[in-house]
Amino acid sequence: MKKLCDFTLSFLLLKFSLILCTSTEPSCFWRIQNNEDNNGDLRGDCGFVLLTHEGPIDEKFYNYVINFRIPARRYEYFLVMFFATDEINKNPYLLPNMSFVFSLIAGMCEDTLGFIDKRHSPQKYASNFLNYNYGLRKRCDVVLTGPSQTISVKLAINYRRPKVFFGPFNPNLSDHDQFPCIYQVATKDTHLPHGMVSLMLHFRWNWIGLVISDNDQGIQFLSELREEMQRRGICLAFVNMIPETMQIYMTRAKIYDKQIMESTAKVVVIYGEMNSTLEISFRRWQDLGAQRIWITTSQWDVIINKKDFSLDFFHGTVTFAHHNDRIAKFRNFMQTINTDKYPLDISHTILEWNYFNCSISKNSISKMDHFTLNNTLEWLAKHKFDMVLSEEGYNLYNAVYAVAHTYHELILQHVESPEMAEPKGIFFDCQKVASLLKTMVFTNPLGELVNMKHRENQCAEYDIYKIWNFPQGLGLKVKLGSYFPCFPYSQHLHMSEDLEWATGGTQVPSSMCSVTCTAGLRKIHQKETADCCFDCAQCPENEVSNETADMEKCVSCPDDKFANIEKTHCLPRAVSFLAYEDPLGMALGCMALSFSAITILVLVTFVKYKDTPIVKANNRILSYILLIALVFCFLCSLLFIGHPNQITCILQQTTFGVFFTVAISTVLAKTITVVMAFKLTTPGKRMRGIMMTGAPKLVIPICTLIQLVLCGIWLVTSPPFIERDIKSEHGKIVILCNKGSVIAFQVVLGYLGSLALGSFIVAFLARNLPDRFIEAKFLTFSMLVFCRVWITFLPVYHSTRGTVMVVVEVFSILASSASLLGCIFVPKCCVILVRPDSNFIQKYKDKLLY
Repeated sequence: MKKLCDFTLSFLLLKFSLILCTSTEPSCFWRIQNNEDNNGDLRGDCGFVLLTHEGPIDEKFYNYVINFRIPARRYEYFLVMFFATDEINKNPYLLPNMSFVFSLIAGMCEDTLGFIDKRHSPQKYASNFLNYNYGLRKRCDVVLTGPSQTISVKLAINYRRPKVFFGPFNPNLSDHDQFPCIYQVATKDTHLPHGMVSLMLHFRWNWIGLVISDNDQGIQFLSELREEMQRRGICLAFVNMIPETMQIYMTRAKIYDKQIMESTAKVVVIYGEMNSTLEISFRRWQDLGAQRIWITTSQWDVIINKKDFSLDFFHGTVTFAHHNDRIAKFRNFMQTINTDKYPLDISHTILEWNYFNCSISKNSISKMDHFTLNNTLEWLAKHKFDMVLSEEGYNLYNAVYAVAHTYHELILQHVESPEMAEPKGIFFDCQKVASLLKTMVFTNPLGELVNMKHRENQCAEYDIYKIWNFPQGLGLKVKLGSYFPCFPYSQHLHMSEDLEWATGGTQVPSSMCSVTCTAGLRKIHQKETADCCFDCAQCPENEVSNETADMEKCVSCPDDKFANIEKTHCLPRAVSFLAYEDPLGMALGCMALSFSAITILVLVTFVKYKDTPIVKANNRILSYILLIALVFCFLCSLLFIGHPNQITCILQQTTFGVFFTVAISTVLAKTITVVMAFKLTTPGKRMRGIMMTGAPKLVIPICTLIQLVLCGIWLVTSPPFIERDIKSEHGKIVILCNKGSVIAFQVVLGYLGSLALGSFIVAFLARNLPDRFIEAKFLTFSMLVFCRVWITFLPVYHSTRGTVMVVVEVFSILASSASLLGCIFVPKCCVILVRPDSNFIQKYKDKLLY
């Protein structure tokens, strides 16, 4: 009852898998495994001896040779041997009139053998091999061994006859000094690391685990894979080197288990031989529930016997296999197999383990409802199916033909040399057999050129398969794509894009140490970690990272653009300057014009009342000069407003420096005049003469001339220029005038400050002089306000940027000019216009000054 239930479940899963295959034709295959085979599809080693016999052989020959039930995991090799020898025997041009058959090496293919079982060691294999009875003790027939190189090496040491190894290519076996009698038929995995890395790049996996056998082959693979991964920016999360000795492995097994289970790497590369401690590790990890994507070679194409059912496509085995053409005649051989000639067990094995082509139509699937145990053979006979050979099976097929061609050549030499005493088809000279075998070049029935001397195919194509395991020993093998190493780099990897999985999704899981840095972020590598482990940080100011993920550095935006808030795109900058249209620019412009108009009104008032005592008492000529200078001081601030150009940039600083120098030097001249008038209580003729000639007025041109010289040097050495400031205001290009030389600007300001300080000191000394019309106190206060304005200006000016800096300078010009106007002339205007009765003077005071 239990067996019937298990079969029913397997049948339902089989039907379901066929439905899946119809959507992925023709790169999908399903297979059935004998549930009683608890080891899954571990391929045990086999040893075949190829023989030639003149004339036909007994129909029951193989029934005598194979007197045991062929294990399911080795049946493929027997099928290949049956098919290949049958095909050669039917070929009239290869070994004509000869029967080409095979026998077995004692003890190497029975079901009782297994590498894991300590009762059946490699030494026992070698012992059985040496005790094999050929009938003629000196006979030199070629032996085919594989797929495990470990056992083949053990046999090679103790057995010196020619052998062809049909397992995966092993560089150690190519050392003919150490192994002179072993020849390989497999193609060297020259581009396997490159193909695996290309697959990782395709799925964007950059955090990879690696498990290899601790031997020369594994270390060589590690070196090649690591070099290619580093070149493509992929990192190794861990490297487990599994020792080949069971005793050493068992002491470290838990360490390897912990490494796999705790690692964040979801993709693990496995490279090494089956039937080894590496396979034991793989089985342990499967039992521990390590859901990983295992990338490996074709020999790891395994079915795991599990009762759990998972449709997660991306947890399983991805294998790289050398591309081999499908043998079309193999299907017909399977369907018409002669059970009288070949052991009956092999026909039952077809039902226990097989690959079938997905060309089964949907209509055929509906007919499977009547599929029962009784009509299994009948159902298989009515439907098309292909046996898909494993890579080792295809190598074995080529190995059989290599030996057949070698025997054929030896027979031809025997015919051409009749003096040779050897019977036809029986060879005793192993050196001669080996010499021909290692240099044999032939074309197999599929049209592939096989060169036994050079098995390093630089353009070997790989097929990439995904092994999808179901419970009850049912599995799917889906072709994901191909790798062509000799195509241009961008065309190396061809992956299927039309595959649909039972899960209904196609999202690929990630295997990364760190989350991908999206647009707007950049990578910051962590200390003492792999390059693939990093943190993500936002791009610096005015830098962006576009749609490309994991950017090492952000890209600076052009000067005419700025980065958006997300730091993903550069946006055009708006041009900014202190314009008249702006509220602040309009306000400052109106202030400048208003103060200029007020100053002109004050000048008109002073001219109108020029003969009044208060105007005359304060040296009206100097007052006129000061008022005119203040008008230009107010107006020069307008040069700072509006779109700057080269002319305005030069005029800004020169007009500001010159007119303020005139104004401050005028104030200095007025204070000197007042001090000279009141400090000389008994003036002599000489001092009176200096005052009568207007010598104090010479201060104005002298001071102005010095300022003109300083401005001239400034303009000659480093004149102001237009600057496009992109750092001051976010998202804007601020157009302003650069001073050119900061030192020259500070010298001009320092010179103005020294004049203002001198005027303040002189005015301060004269602040307490008598007479109601003397302006010494007003001059002192105006200089005090002026100095405070410019002392405050310096730190504020240097701490601002952009248009704000221009505003600060304009405001300082207006404030300092207004302080002179307000402190010196407003009180006088009040007297002239509001209190005219106070505008009188005693006669002796008029005579004192004029």
